[in-house]
Amino acid sequence: MTTPDPRPAIEAVWRIESPRLIAGLARTVRDVGLAEDFAQDALVAALQQWPESGVPDNPGAWLMAIGKRRAFDHFRRRAVADRKHRELGRELETQQEEPVPDPDGKVDDDFGDDLLRLMFIACHPILSKEARIALTLRLLGGLTIEEIARAFLVPEPTVAQRIVRAKRTLAEAHVPFEVPSGADRAARLSSVLEVIYLVFNEGYSATAGDDWVRPGLCEDALRLGRVLAELAPREPEVHGLVALMEIQASRLRSRIGPGGEHILLLDQDRSRWDQLLIRRGLAALRRAEELGGALGPYALQAAIAACHARARTAAETDWQRIAALYDALAEIAPSPVVELNRAVAIAMAYGPAAGLELVDALTSEPSLEAYPLLPSVRGDLLAKLGRLEEAHDEFERAASLTRNARQRELLLERAAECAPGQTGGFSPAGRDGPGK
Repeated sequence: MTTPDPRPAIEAVWRIESPRLIAGLARTVRDVGLAEDFAQDALVAALQQWPESGVPDNPGAWLMAIGKRRAFDHFRRRAVADRKHRELGRELETQQEEPVPDPDGKVDDDFGDDLLRLMFIACHPILSKEARIALTLRLLGGLTIEEIARAFLVPEPTVAQRIVRAKRTLAEAHVPFEVPSGADRAARLSSVLEVIYLVFNEGYSATAGDDWVRPGLCEDALRLGRVLAELAPREPEVHGLVALMEIQASRLRSRIGPGGEHILLLDQDRSRWDQLLIRRGLAALRRAEELGGALGPYALQAAIAACHARARTAAETDWQRIAALYDALAEIAPSPVVELNRAVAIAMAYGPAAGLELVDALTSEPSLEAYPLLPSVRGDLLAKLGRLEEAHDEFERAASLTRNARQRELLLERAAECAPGQTGGFSPAGRDGPGK
């Protein structure tokens, strides 16, 4: 009889346990890079021993015990005179009650605090956006370098270098392993939320490659968001982000047609929307609202998404409320992309001419020069106004700017519909971006 391959089970355990393992070790050794090294040592030990002994009843405790043993051995071998290292070595030594890890032992009670600290470190503003994303997916998402590179369509060495540089930067800056307080906490929390939503958006609307969506990234971001909501239950914007991601994720199945083609928001079969995710999203939005105060950017976007989720049909969408919510969003988080989204909502609520006026004002915005959605939205509004030749040019320009093959196909189809001699066939501006 063939013995089952234990590696899939070990990999599944690692994906679940590695964030809290690294977080717990980082609290002890005060160095994210070393913590990951010791966690990897524990994984190697599991790969060597579990095929013979079987997966222990409490794999997280087993891995933590091995990781701490490796850390203790590391500092003992170094025998450095530096007082900090001596203190760390003594601290680790006191934690080694058993020479062999107890597979039935308990994981540290404060692992939740450790995870929150690790989130704030991995998303530290001292790091570049790309480095924060890579480090977060590596340490908290449990993804391999190969998986991160494949998800963001960059070479593996690039991802590896980003992670190495990020850990070195954190070490050289002596970033404390703690949850910040006061104004620093607000700034750092904003960075954490930004990273999580960037990961989600790359899964929801891939910026490059052959696939329109990458559900795995959406799931990773949702998992991180849900964990953060448990760790920071009094932060309205955390619940706002979770609400936004839950509601948007509810549409994933309906966004892609049988041939892989993209289906616009207002053309989607709403019976395929995941009602469980919608209920979870609406509940998270209520929690954000119940915590009091003005809604933040993520909660406002969640409220916009909720307007779509509550509409049984596209025709029932409350576009005037969506436009009002975008007005509020533009007040607290002004940006050219928000203005473009607001223009779509205005067009849907008050007519394409009103929306086009706002879009035209954005055509000279430098940050949108290479943004394919600007000519795409402009082309849609021009088509609705019967200005087909101009719409054709805008759709072709948008197709030339996108790096996503599926989006390019859709835009070229729209351009063809506007070519001389063609009539009708225009989908309303309802892409899952503007007006979402």
